[in-house]
Order: sequence, then structure tokens, then C-alpha cells
Amino acid sequence: MNRPVLLTAIALAALVVPASNGLAQKTPPVRRPEPPATVRPVALPVQVRAATDRSAIWVGDRVTYTIDILCDRGSDILLDDLAKEKLRVNGLEIIASDSTTTTDAAGQTRHRFRYVLTTYRVDAPSLSIEPLSVRYYQQRPGQRLQDLAPLGEVQIPGAAIALRSTLPDAQTVYDLRDGRDAVPRHPLFVRAGSIGLALVIVSLAPAAFVLLSTLRRRTRKTVRRSARQARLDHRATLDRLRSLDVATEEDRRRAYDEISTAVREHIAAHAGVPAPSLTAQEIDAALATAPSRMPRESVSALLASTDQARYAPPQGVPSAQACRDALATAEQVLGGR
Repeated sequence: MNRPVLLTAIALAALVVPASNGLAQKTPPVRRPEPPATVRPVALPVQVRAATDRSAIWVGDRVTYTIDILCDRGSDILLDDLAKEKLRVNGLEIIASDSTTTTDAAGQTRHRFRYVLTTYRVDAPSLSIEPLSVRYYQQRPGQRLQDLAPLGEVQIPGAAIALRSTLPDAQTVYDLRDGRDAVPRHPLFVRAGSIGLALVIVSLAPAAFVLLSTLRRRTRKTVRRSARQARLDHRATLDRLRSLDVATEEDRRRAYDEISTAVREHIAAHAGVPAPSLTAQEIDAALATAPSRMPRESVSALLASTDQARYAPPQGVPSAQACRDALATAEQVLGGR
């Protein structure tokens, strides 16, 4: 018999095992291990997402750290846990913060918190925002909000921000100025200030001359016009006094007003005394020292009688003849110097 055929026969015979008592033994079935039960994570009623709008800043730049929190229906968070004072930062400063809250049709509430941060330090080794814990609660029917206890906490991830600067690292002293001398300026630039000032003066000189000449012309014109107008007013005053009617009490009061005004203006124009603003006694004292040939006694008596008639009661108004005599005295005073 061939050797390979013999080996095959021996192998087949070994597979058949004689059973005891003439019965063949059966091979027991192999039990497979049961797969482990799948553990499903419990979904929280609050979902959190946090991010920054940039991952690196320069000194003085601003970065916005935004936190979005989505609460299921009937759940909410404690807003005090997200106050600006609760946010812990390293190497950063909180400039401003704001928050918004919206609720959709499904009853889910979305909170968004924005924090604006910056840094002005150049020696900070790293800039970071530490994680933050926020408590949440779930409201049940018939339970007041102030009686609710926190149901749990959610962790808000922090953030790390890289600091970019043109200053070299590990520098302890920051010199604002170097030790080099200033570069000398061009001689033209050195004299530019003096040249500009001289040009301004030269440009203002013609305007100053024109303004001065205009003022002189106006002054002369005013003086000449005042003298001529004074003569015209003097004649008009005499004509007005001569044409006054003193028949009634009202006419006589008006006549005394005209006399007082005309005499006082005449004294102010020729004696240099501010007679319109003085009383009769003050005018008499001023005329005593004024270099004028005006009849002081007549003027003082006329003004005193005029003021008495102007402010007298109805029964104290002088008669028509007395008023005509006062008008005649006024014409004599106004006619002299």
C-alpha cells in the first residue's frame, strides 16, 4: 500500500472513537459568551457650547468669548452663575458683557452670553479663560421658582488664547526710547516755524491797516455827523416847544416832559454833564464845577419846577400860563450856551 494512502486511512480511523457500552459519544455544544449590555448615556436637559471668535490676539486687541446654552422645555439655568464677576480669566481683562434669551415654539430656551476681553500686559505668560460651572433646575407643576433646588451642574469649557507681540520673549525691561541721538533735521525745517510766523504777520499787516483806517473814518464820520445832527436837533426842539398846546392837563404834562428832555440833552451836549440820568439837585452840583457859561440858577430852577409838574397829582398841575412861562424859559436856556 502506498504511504500517503496509509496515512490518510489512519487519520480517518482516529476520528471514529468507539463509545463505551457500544454507543457513540456526542460532542457537547460550545456556548458562546453573551455580548455585554450597551450603556446609553443619559441626555442632559441642558446643552452647552462655548467658543472664542479668535485664537490669538495682539496687545490691545479684543476677543469675544460666547457661551450658548440650550435648555429643554421646563428646564432653565441660574443666570447668576454666568455673571461677569464669576468669569475667571488669566492675563485678560473683561471690558463688557451682554446676554440675550429667546424661546422657540417647542418651549426650548436659548441663552447667549457674550464677554469682550482684552489684555494690555506684555509679561503675561499665557492668556486663558477657566472652565465655569453652571447649575440648572427643572420646574415641576405647582412648584414655585424660588423653592426649586438645582438639579445638577454643567461644565462650560474654557479657552486658551495665544498672545502675539513684536517684543522679544522673556524680556524684563521694556525701554520706550533707545539711547540713540535724534537725527538732525534739515536747516529748512528748523527755520520753518520762524518763516511761517513771519508770513502770518505779513499777511495780517494789510488787514490791520485796513481795519484801523476804517475805524478812523467811522470815528470822524460819527463826530461830524453828531455835531451837525446836534444843530438840527436843537432847531427841531425849539420849533417843537413853540408849537406845543397847553390847553388841557394832559397837554401840559406832555409839554413839561418835552421841556425836561430838551434841557437835559442840551446840558449833556454843551456842559459835558450826564444830565439825562441825574436829578435836578445833582445837575446843579455838577454844573457848579463844570467849565460852562450855562445859567446854572435858571437851569436848576427850571428842572425842579418841571419835575414837580410832571409827577404832581391832577390838582397840582400848573396852569396854562405857568406852562407857557416854563416854555419861554426853556427857549432862553436852549438859545444860549
